[in-house]
Amino acid sequence: MPLLFLLLFPLLFSASPSLSAPFELPDFREAPAFRNGPDCSPDDKIHIAMTLDATYLRGSLAGVFSVLRHASCPESINFHFVATSSPRRIQHLRRAVLSAFPSLTFSIYRFDATLVRGKISQSVRRALDQPLNYARIYLSNLLPPTVQRVLYLDSDLILVDDVAVLWSTPLGPNHVLAAPEYCHANFTSYFTSTFWDHPTYPSVFTDRSRQPCYFNTGVMVMDLEKWRDGDYTKRLETWMEIQKNEVRIYELGSLPPFLLVFAGEVKGVEHRWNQHGLGGDNKEGLCRNLHPGPVSLLHWSGKGKPWLRLDNSWACPLDALWAPYDLLSRNGPDLLADV
Repeated sequence: MPLLFLLLFPLLFSASPSLSAPFELPDFREAPAFRNGPDCSPDDKIHIAMTLDATYLRGSLAGVFSVLRHASCPESINFHFVATSSPRRIQHLRRAVLSAFPSLTFSIYRFDATLVRGKISQSVRRALDQPLNYARIYLSNLLPPTVQRVLYLDSDLILVDDVAVLWSTPLGPNHVLAAPEYCHANFTSYFTSTFWDHPTYPSVFTDRSRQPCYFNTGVMVMDLEKWRDGDYTKRLETWMEIQKNEVRIYELGSLPPFLLVFAGEVKGVEHRWNQHGLGGDNKEGLCRNLHPGPVSLLHWSGKGKPWLRLDNSWACPLDALWAPYDLLSRNGPDLLADV
């Protein structure tokens, strides 16, 4: 059975208690409408992929709002949301998106979580073990073949710059994806000693074009044509299966398979496009400062999420930068006026 069919086929014929379980989403305010300027071409489209679920919905909508707010051609952006929910719940998510962005161009694709459940091994944080966290591996199958390039964004970030600049990153003939790299990070720490002591596994990095470096998979420009041609989904799955069925070679969710396949072959992007780690580490989620240098994208990767910290009155200083993009409906002054 073709993989694309498995990914998109809704489970309409299986009785599931989740279909009748309560599914309540908060109310969201409608964001301002943003229009293209006279210099925007109708043929120049930007495709952005994000995940969508009840837990991170508030973050996803804030991210969308930030993209539109700072875009030079906001009406030229097509959003591609990926969800693991039932078809019925996806309709609730769709209504939530429309309540905040009535004129947004977007699609929602249902990702069959059973494709990865048997390949996921327990990591340092439960949120990293959710099937939706692995959906980025399957974008080439989920999105239509007409989408040849996509910008993947996590749901815990905001942009404060024009997304067109990041979108236009040249990949050239040899790169499948582009992302900010962090070569000062201890690359060996992303894998277990069992991996490094294995007679063959470390050799995967031997013939890379450059030094393998850590990169964060929450912000990636991806060439889906090259991805499909190189069958990169299968390459990532192979490492996931080794981790699950043979020997434990890493501890950190979906990131290490990306490093195993792409580290040393990534098109570098300025660090300003992923000021990550603002959510602290994966255990305590303590406050952190920005990395030195300019900022175009703030990313609350780590355990601490700004909406949770703000709601619980223990916000970190940088969470105040996320708050103006929060579309959650509540009584009180309208924060949108300050954005």
